[in-house]
Amino acid sequence: MTVDLSLYLVTDSTPAILGNGDLCKVVEESLKGGVTVVQYRDKTSDTGVLVETAKKLHAITQRYNVPLLINDRVDVALASGAEGVHLGQDDMDIGTAKKLLKEDAIIGISASSIEEAVTAVENGADYLGIGTTFATPTKTNTKSIIGTAGVKKILDALSHLDRSVGTVAIGGINTRNVQRVIYQSAAPTKHLDGVAIVSAIMAAEDPESAAKELKGLITTRPTFAVDVLAPRKNEEELLLARIPEVVQRVASTHPLVHNMINFVVVNFVANMALAAGISPIMSPYGDEAKDLAVHNGALLINMGTLTSTSIPEYLKALTAYNTNGNPVVLDPVGVGATNIRRNAVTTLLAGGYFTLIKGNEREIKEVFQRSGGESQRGVDSGPTTMDDHAKATLVRDLARRERNIVLLTGAVDYLSDGNRVIAVENGHEILGRATGTGCAIGTISGAYLVAYPEDKLLAVLAGLVMYEIAAENAVASKDRVRGSGSFVPTFLDEIDIIRGKAEKGDHSWFEKRAKIRIVDV
Repeated sequence: MTVDLSLYLVTDSTPAILGNGDLCKVVEESLKGGVTVVQYRDKTSDTGVLVETAKKLHAITQRYNVPLLINDRVDVALASGAEGVHLGQDDMDIGTAKKLLKEDAIIGISASSIEEAVTAVENGADYLGIGTTFATPTKTNTKSIIGTAGVKKILDALSHLDRSVGTVAIGGINTRNVQRVIYQSAAPTKHLDGVAIVSAIMAAEDPESAAKELKGLITTRPTFAVDVLAPRKNEEELLLARIPEVVQRVASTHPLVHNMINFVVVNFVANMALAAGISPIMSPYGDEAKDLAVHNGALLINMGTLTSTSIPEYLKALTAYNTNGNPVVLDPVGVGATNIRRNAVTTLLAGGYFTLIKGNEREIKEVFQRSGGESQRGVDSGPTTMDDHAKATLVRDLARRERNIVLLTGAVDYLSDGNRVIAVENGHEILGRATGTGCAIGTISGAYLVAYPEDKLLAVLAGLVMYEIAAENAVASKDRVRGSGSFVPTFLDEIDIIRGKAEKGDHSWFEKRAKIRIVDV
């Protein structure tokens, strides 16, 4: 039997989710809204009650030509005439279930690892419920929380099998994250066939409207999606030719950037933004984001001075900017320094989509690993432990995993959209001795992503090259720069000079200055 898995409803009759609602009524309303599969899940009722309820639900689902599956209980599926069952790893094995059920019965299996998924497919599962994707009140086994990265790994493994099965992600999926789950989970040759929803429909005041909204989001391309271009034969020349145009667009349009930035560098970053032709707003207050996001600016989340109240504010802003389709930049400052910072990044990555993740070598490595990794001291980048190829591979792989842009900063910067990888060799070592110069790249990048959405990798590249050429120009002013203290004001002047020239269409600041190369990984 061919099953449309796109909007898969898992019922929950507990008071915390269903409240005083009527289960059958909620299910019927959700079917009106576009639910394509219903799984009846009830862990507490007696068998007689389960069978009676399943029969009522089946009468409803049959009217909408939608299959009803029973969670765990093959006997209840047989007694109610349901189209199949969904089995967990600790439930009846597939072979036994197949012998008991009718020949065309649908059997789904829960899987939270590659091994579980592959075994289920080999044993004959018709589809897989992959997860838990995100933490939920109904799932206390945190070991099974795998995120979109875990879903992607499982899908990639399944793409290499001889037999293909349908897949849905489950766990904490709602209107705020459903597009991101589908988008970020996609493997090169296999993507999700749908998502399994529980509370976002079962606990909704209007289940029909909730289902309709989810259905619309599932079938619509997310506004934040990054169009990844295949490397062209003359990629380097093509990128170089467009950089001045991108810089001119920023200088002429003055894009807004909402900076949730560490308080150590607020003044410098605001001045730098103004010099570059950017309109900065410095606000750590997440509730403001809903009003600010409508101006089509970018959001920067820089967690350099993390506090106990920071994460909820970040998440509010992240949701607002994601909902509006605006670019969001994450600067995971010092992520490897403490468990609190590591957990903060994990929470943020689960909470929304980041168009760009930028950081030094240790920070990017830690974000990729999302584990203890090597200990990081403070927020400085420290000595490198990776060669050119390893850094290029790291940014490419993280960009592929998150389906976004990744920038690793250092003596040589590495930038990737998951396909193209670019090394940027502009800049000067003095940038590492002036507080805020690294953080400001996040603000620059956000503005350039707003101004040039056609090619997000090119946008970030253009901002970075402009910024680092300005630094080179400042250092070259030996009559004004004697060290890091005198460098900062001169650096701001040079950014302002480039902005002025770019606004007039004068690209002389750029001619034969950019030092970029394509890295083959």
